[in-house]
Amino acid sequence: MFELSADHEEFRSVVRDFARTRIAPHAAEWDRKHEFPVDVVRAMGELGLFGLTAPEEYGGAGGGLTSLCVAIEEIGRVDQSMGITLEAAVGLGITPILSYGSDEQKARWLPDLIAGRALAAFGLTEPGAGSDAGATATRATLDGDEWVVDGAKQFITNSGTELTSCVTITARTGERPGGGAEISAIIVPAGTPGFIVEPAYDKLGWHASDTHPLTFDGARVPAGNLLGERGQGFGQFLATLDDGRIAIAALAVGCIQAMLDASLPYAQERTSFGVPIGAKQAVAFQIADLHVMAQAARLLTYRAAALRDAGAPAEQVKQAAASAKLYATESAVTATRIATQVHGGYGFMEEYPVARFYRDAKILEIGEGTSEIQRLVLARGLGLPVQA
Repeated sequence: MFELSADHEEFRSVVRDFARTRIAPHAAEWDRKHEFPVDVVRAMGELGLFGLTAPEEYGGAGGGLTSLCVAIEEIGRVDQSMGITLEAAVGLGITPILSYGSDEQKARWLPDLIAGRALAAFGLTEPGAGSDAGATATRATLDGDEWVVDGAKQFITNSGTELTSCVTITARTGERPGGGAEISAIIVPAGTPGFIVEPAYDKLGWHASDTHPLTFDGARVPAGNLLGERGQGFGQFLATLDDGRIAIAALAVGCIQAMLDASLPYAQERTSFGVPIGAKQAVAFQIADLHVMAQAARLLTYRAAALRDAGAPAEQVKQAAASAKLYATESAVTATRIATQVHGGYGFMEEYPVARFYRDAKILEIGEGTSEIQRLVLARGLGLPVQA
């Protein structure tokens, strides 16, 4: 049986207290107003949540992915918007710089990102390149000692806040000798002329999370902003997504647990035909299903995180990440449907949190690799010659 350490459980209690006191009382209002709560994000930084996976030399805790998953689960248990803000800030913003950045790049960007004084974004998806990320059309041309970037990115989290300091993007920087695009990763600082943050999306859910399309029109950045080796950007981002998928699974676990938290007491208190609805087998079985989904998703997620922290082979981590992401996110969507059904007409009302979680859940099956992509990864890992 897999269990978290005592230190992890103690840390969970700290984050849970923060989530319940600083986030939960305001989550519905932020959702209603589509408000990104900058002060709370800064407070998350002061608590050390953005530095959980970073080394101490940059102000981090020197911990692992398991600690980050604990934090994301607990934050996501009260507000999925703040959960994805944390997940994207660390898994997609900090991780590429931490993993592939030069000493100079790390010294420049990481201290503020880790402290929560700034946020970084991850620009992979494009209007014509979603699951097929290799179809990247954004181009970066080397002109003297500068990269000139032209193109567009879409659905980019944490890209337009007052805290956003940079966006790391993938771009075509040439052609490979054997054919095909050479894709590199480049850091584009916020405020760069020609880097345009378009108006925020009007989304189905995650209303308190910041998400924008981005346009690059002759945006010039120093040649030294190349992240890692030229031509290795696509591989770097795919490796980053393996960690991100585990973190998204943790966010889904938080969603499932929230639905159990809401449905169990409601079924005990709400009466119908003279008895609590939880006494009805149909309702009781649904809540039992929520319990099983929460336990199974949690075990898959933390097993994947433990493998990553233990330095397991990359392919083993990839398979574990895909399994966790697929099961946890699809279960989260099912859990919100069940919880809404248990609440009946009240579940359709915004005054009950299940309505917000219902709207928030669907994107979990899409972001950081769709369910179809996870099945593709798993099928190939089983040795099947499946085509995308």
